[in-house]
Amino acid sequence: MIRYHPPGWQPYGFGQRMAAEWQKQLAEAVRDPAELLRMLDLDPSLTEPAAAGRQFPLRVPRAFIARMRKGDPGDPLLRQVLPLAAEMQAHAGYSSDPVGDLASRAAPGVLHKYQGRVLLITTGVCGIHCRYCFRRHFPYAQEHARQQGWAEALTYIRADNSIQEVILSGGDPLSLNDEALAGLVAELERIPHLLRLRLHTRQPVVLPSRVDDRLLAWLAACKLQKIMVLHVNHARELDSDVATALARLHSTGALLLNQSVLLRDVNDSVAALAELSQALFARGVLPYYLNLLDPVQGAAHFEVPEPQALALMQGLRARLPGYLVPRLVREVPGAPSKIPVSESAFATPAGG
Repeated sequence: MIRYHPPGWQPYGFGQRMAAEWQKQLAEAVRDPAELLRMLDLDPSLTEPAAAGRQFPLRVPRAFIARMRKGDPGDPLLRQVLPLAAEMQAHAGYSSDPVGDLASRAAPGVLHKYQGRVLLITTGVCGIHCRYCFRRHFPYAQEHARQQGWAEALTYIRADNSIQEVILSGGDPLSLNDEALAGLVAELERIPHLLRLRLHTRQPVVLPSRVDDRLLAWLAACKLQKIMVLHVNHARELDSDVATALARLHSTGALLLNQSVLLRDVNDSVAALAELSQALFARGVLPYYLNLLDPVQGAAHFEVPEPQALALMQGLRARLPGYLVPRLVREVPGAPSKIPVSESAFATPAGG
């Protein structure tokens, strides 16, 4: 593979310090639930039994913990990451592959669900382990696009002229170093029928130090149209460091969008959703999707029923201009796109 070095590139090497700062912070993320609870002055029994943490380990950067309220077991940021006993309860309709990822596999690490675009599982590593993650059971060891230097993924994309957009996902693609990402993007740029590059990432939010000069250099130099889809669920995730990181990303010419998941006791109120949309837009990010919970094993306690979700959307539309109201959607395995959740499904029949 030809390696691409964008303007301002500095090679990685022995003694390299600045490039590894975000990696150091990632390595120092809290992994012990007891430590997390001690940091927040909370009762250690909140995370029993330990089996939930063994099944899907805790991982949360200290910068994200700093935004949580001490002494509040119901903190909406804490709730997203703390292993709970409820995760061990079985629920009908919940599965290990709730959105049909494995059925859409087209090549190692390549998911081809929708017309005109493919998704690359670039890595299994995330900066944070969200307890509602729809890929918490995904077999990353066997299914990631980097297994053979991206070769099979790139061959598949080159062979299909209908593919206009590549989505980098995971895990979190920004868990990879910039040399790997710049090399991949350079190869994608050489494919004539590709128009757009989309990155799905939570790193700029949970680990804003990830937005460093090296990332900005290759992203700004990218010849494809660039879309970065962030994942923010609550306005309190957006502190001043995140605002700075988002402003730097915006300066590369990337369009910044956000998709949230509607989560019980996290953002399931009109006030919380409205505050989130306004906070995003103030930082140059457009609200895009509000996803209903994907029914993944271990996450049923986060579910918000559809009638309640639709009532929340009605409240949002009454409070906000249309461009600040995200689209309420669900993902259905085998469907040709994400499915808008329609109010008509819950309308009362005439005379009923």
